[in-house]
Amino acid sequence: MKDSVQRLSISSLLGVFNLGGLYLVAYGFLFGMSVWISFFGGVIAYKTLPRAQFSALQHKTFPIYFVLSLGLGSTLLGLWTLNHPAVQTHYADPLVADVAQAYVLVFVLLMQGVNYFVVGPLTSKTMFERMKLEKEEGKSYNEAGVSAQMKALNARFGMLHGLSSLANLGAVLTLGYHGLWIGNFGLKA
Repeated sequence: MKDSVQRLSISSLLGVFNLGGLYLVAYGFLFGMSVWISFFGGVIAYKTLPRAQFSALQHKTFPIYFVLSLGLGSTLLGLWTLNHPAVQTHYADPLVADVAQAYVLVFVLLMQGVNYFVVGPLTSKTMFERMKLEKEEGKSYNEAGVSAQMKALNARFGMLHGLSSLANLGAVLTLGYHGLWIGNFGLKA
């Protein structure tokens, strides 16, 4: 029986620095960041900070999160396409497994792009309009007897926040699926 124990060498230690290793590190960073931001960091901040500070934190955090998501997601899609030639030759056939995984990554990019370029800015604008109106009216947005304008801003903020949350949840779940895929089938074409 042949010895199946892998021996370490300088070559094997340096050999981990390759595109597959880069892919897994980038994926792990993106998925971990997405799970943390979506399910832990925001909840902790919401429960800990006063509303104005929480809003300011979210306003600063989410654009960075979305830019990192777009950058890392684009990197993953580029590396996946580079390592899976079927994506380029069968790009219109989502039943080809490698193409389907490329579509998964495109979906993540679309969801985070919509959040970064459209829904996020509209949500922030609505949030600041609501804060300004709170000062003008001398009432919190959720007090009884707020103006019709405040009620409209509350409805708009709720809709935009819901859309943003759904898009982000779609991206996180899709990334989880991609992780299950690469865990089961690996990175090789």
